[in-house]
Amino acid sequence: MTVGTRPDVDLDTQPIDQVAVNTIRVLAMDAVQAANSGHPGTPMALAPVGYTLWTRFLRFDPDLPVWANRDRFVLSAGHASTLLYALLHLSGVKSVNPDYETVGTPAVTLDDLRRFRQLDSKCPGHPEYRWTSGVECTTGPLGTGIATSVGMAIAGLWQAATFNRPGYDLFDYDVYAVAGDGCLMEGIGAEAASLAGHLKLSNLCWFYDSNRITIEGSTSLAFSEDVPARFAGYGWAVQHVTDVNDLDALSAAIEAFKAETDRPTLIVVDSVIGYGAPHKQGTHTAHGEPLGVDEVAATKRFYQWPADEDFLVPDRVREHVAGAMRENGGRLRREWEELFARYAQEFPEQAEQLNHMQRRTLPDGWDADLPEFPPDAKGVASRDSGGKVLNAVAGRVPWLIGGSSDLAPSNKSRLTFDGAGDFSADDRAGRNLHFGVREHAAAAISNGLALSKLRAYQAGFLIFSDFQRGALRLSALMELPLIHIYTHDSIGVGEDGPTHQPIEHLASIRAMPGVIDMRPGDANEVVEAWRVLMPIRHAPVALMLSRQPLPTLDRTRYAPASGVARGAYVLADPPAGDPDVILIATGSEVGMTVEAYEQLTADGIRARVVSMPSMELFDKQPPAYREEVLPSAVTARVAVEKGSPFGWDRWVGTTGAVIGMSTFGESAPMKVLQAKFGFTTEHIVAIARAQLGLDHDAPEGMTLEPADG
Repeated sequence: MTVGTRPDVDLDTQPIDQVAVNTIRVLAMDAVQAANSGHPGTPMALAPVGYTLWTRFLRFDPDLPVWANRDRFVLSAGHASTLLYALLHLSGVKSVNPDYETVGTPAVTLDDLRRFRQLDSKCPGHPEYRWTSGVECTTGPLGTGIATSVGMAIAGLWQAATFNRPGYDLFDYDVYAVAGDGCLMEGIGAEAASLAGHLKLSNLCWFYDSNRITIEGSTSLAFSEDVPARFAGYGWAVQHVTDVNDLDALSAAIEAFKAETDRPTLIVVDSVIGYGAPHKQGTHTAHGEPLGVDEVAATKRFYQWPADEDFLVPDRVREHVAGAMRENGGRLRREWEELFARYAQEFPEQAEQLNHMQRRTLPDGWDADLPEFPPDAKGVASRDSGGKVLNAVAGRVPWLIGGSSDLAPSNKSRLTFDGAGDFSADDRAGRNLHFGVREHAAAAISNGLALSKLRAYQAGFLIFSDFQRGALRLSALMELPLIHIYTHDSIGVGEDGPTHQPIEHLASIRAMPGVIDMRPGDANEVVEAWRVLMPIRHAPVALMLSRQPLPTLDRTRYAPASGVARGAYVLADPPAGDPDVILIATGSEVGMTVEAYEQLTADGIRARVVSMPSMELFDKQPPAYREEVLPSAVTARVAVEKGSPFGWDRWVGTTGAVIGMSTFGESAPMKVLQAKFGFTTEHIVAIARAQLGLDHDAPEGMTLEPADG
């Protein structure tokens, strides 16, 4: 196909590599210009990197972009999204539905590129997982993508060590990520790089786009470190390509990575942002906004491209890129499927596990070892019961792996059964991960594990979820079934003081769309919480557990803990008649609320106790069930939770009371703190009576201050 409106422009006679790279650049320019919004500079600069990697090395089949042993490509510099969209379009990647079935339609059409950043386009401003097939993860804030890629690399090595057998190399994929200066400035990037070097993740390769520009201007304003030296100190191999347009040098650097056996690789690529843009080259303007109609035309002329053609894709480029991808990745995928068919005959148990893992389903009997805890007035901390349940589940689900940010002895998140082991540079099959004191990276790395279809968990103190907000939000945005275990969930931390006592964290996690909050009230509610969360396929769970012992309720006297599945349930009701007052509690406050119920009942007051371990799950119940649990006719209500009262007004109404925290905590023994801040049986009883107008001198409305001594 000969295209062009000028006699001196003939794309058919130009070298195919040059035309293909320029096609990517032109698509990036045109998409941003059509949207009048976006970042054209980085995609233009990195087009040679994307082209070389995808057509010469990437093991990726456009016809089946969810193939288990594909190489992963993560665009951590997500503002350069048009680079990825152009590659997906030119490769002819097919769409995949939520059941992981290819549906035959293109993942990114030319029309999607024309509608870049517009409603319902498959080309949003940043790549979004589950929205555009071929996008491996939502990278979100800078640095988060490269951290996520570390989880993918860990997953690949773990899968190889766990499932490969002699003659059956089912897993040997590599993970590539593109990072810019911003990714390497962010702390999460340093956390992730440090851990990757420690673990010697030789299947991990980052391209560092060293273009010396950020939105404010030259990186010299704020960034002058020796990046190669830093990564060498982390234990990485470092390659340097001084000219991004040198495809052979890029290929040599990637070949060196593939030959590396005991280190991750950083490929430093010197580029000029907005390559070819005549007037804005090297400026932040070309990075963060469209070039403008005149400069787009001038840049096309610089590329020897038809200046008056928009979204032009020569047939030979599409055939070349898609053909190279299918020849390489498609062939390897078909060979892998034949290999797996033989593997399934020889190792049927492992093959069945892999099928479950890939589909995010559970094996039969996964919950057979879940414990049942007998009534116990002293009880057990939910972090302790949680550890027992975690191990019971992990023993039956071999691909459940995870770890803690240096807090496993305290949050009881360690897998302790025989053979669990520790994942390390020497043991790739270990199921306990050690993230070190790297909370933010731990959550992002765990996202990478979940994206690789492992059933992953990560654990820490609830207060430290502050470090993880970006990655936790991405868990929800990507609809990943990641288990975030947060212990030390209240002022019950005691002497550690307000710096370690979460207050607003419960409310903030509940405010995040798509996150399922779980704050069980005793050991058997912990069991039921795991029974609920394990089958979840498309949402993260924040499981919030106590440090202090919680009484294990007598379920012959009170309702069974299976009510946890509905988010809230009636735990105790009056011996006769409808309730006059409803007491609602979560987590460690359930036990004291039950004691208040018993005292109110002894005083002849008809009270109901509602345990509400999950507002999110309760909110999803049919209105009739919510009315059954919280009848609108009963307006006398008291909620009890050692956290911010924010959000509780929905459940107690405008006249109900909330015993919560309006301040930060203090440093003192737990019982002293409970008395000071009003978390006592006596105070709950007093507020309940006030709700009924029985004690006119008792506090009314929302109880946000400490109870009187």
